[in-house]
Amino acid sequence: MASALINNTVQVYFASVLGMDHEGMVSMFEALLEIGLSGFLGCSSAIFKAAMVEFFHNASVRDCMVVSTVQGKPVVISEELFAGTFELPLEGLTDLHEVPQDLVIEARRSFSYDGKLLSTSCKKREMVFEFRLLNNILAKYVTVKAGSFDAVTHERFLMMTAIYGGVPFNWGRLLFKIFKDMVTPATRQARGYAVQICVLLKNAPDLELGESKEFALLKILTAKTVGTYIAKNKKIYVEEDEPVV
Repeated sequence: MASALINNTVQVYFASVLGMDHEGMVSMFEALLEIGLSGFLGCSSAIFKAAMVEFFHNASVRDCMVVSTVQGKPVVISEELFAGTFELPLEGLTDLHEVPQDLVIEARRSFSYDGKLLSTSCKKREMVFEFRLLNNILAKYVTVKAGSFDAVTHERFLMMTAIYGGVPFNWGRLLFKIFKDMVTPATRQARGYAVQICVLLKNAPDLELGESKEFALLKILTAKTVGTYIAKNKKIYVEEDEPVV
């Protein structure tokens, strides 16, 4: 379980990526800062594997809070605590379908690799590099979806549009709902947020978390790792005769 949690977690080193010589990537990371996701994506912590596994094993949702026990001691995480820890906004839209349509139309062209108007359900390789990466960040590390991310869903496109357009959104509520789903087996929500959970556990009173391991450097987005991502993606393009989904 611990390996899957770590695999579904990323850390963005904003000080590094904002210094890149790539205008599109810098603008995308600046947008993440401006809409209030930097505290969540940029937080850092050593990984306490045993404590994480025990937390999830004992976790459930009670009175709209995530509750668990670690080493026999109670851990209670409310939406307010979760949002406050990572400085997530608790105001703004709560429904992605309320993102303004004129902004969606603008995004359909701005995200496009070849300048053609995209569908809001498209292939990732139809997008410019920065939005391919943003799609990956949102799919794997924010909404924590299992499987391939080659296809961009309508919901994820709207999420990217909200970020791109600086639309005020209640990220605290959305991410806490995903967190609650992670401890609710019936939802089949994939589990992640390893770094964030370790931060929350470190802040819990009277917990001895035991042995820790540094977060893998390859899981940290820096100017170097993002540059490697761009280089690899330059080889991926849309075939002219491939229909747009």
